[in-house]
Amino acid sequence: MPEMYFHVRWPDGREERCYSPSLVIGDFLQPGRSYPVADFVQRCEQALGEASARVQQKYGYFCSSAMDQLGRIRDAARPFEGTDGTVQVESFQSGAR
Repeated sequence: MPEMYFHVRWPDGREERCYSPSLVIGDFLQPGRSYPVADFVQRCEQALGEASARVQQKYGYFCSSAMDQLGRIRDAARPFEGTDGTVQVESFQSGAR
């Protein structure tokens, strides 16, 4: 499956490279756009859940890397809960790790 990386900037300015095992992330996030933190997390939950399901359909098992990435996103978002912070999607990158 084609994997995709999405680069984000958290409200505190920290940048992070995130992983998706599928190009489906592009259906939920757009480079150059900012999302309120809760919305960003929800979109990632949907996108990475769908990406993991696609892996399961093709290979017979869910993608643990997608779920691990979702856990890291949830952890990174926690300090910004209840704030007006936004997550900026900087870019997408396809290709090998």
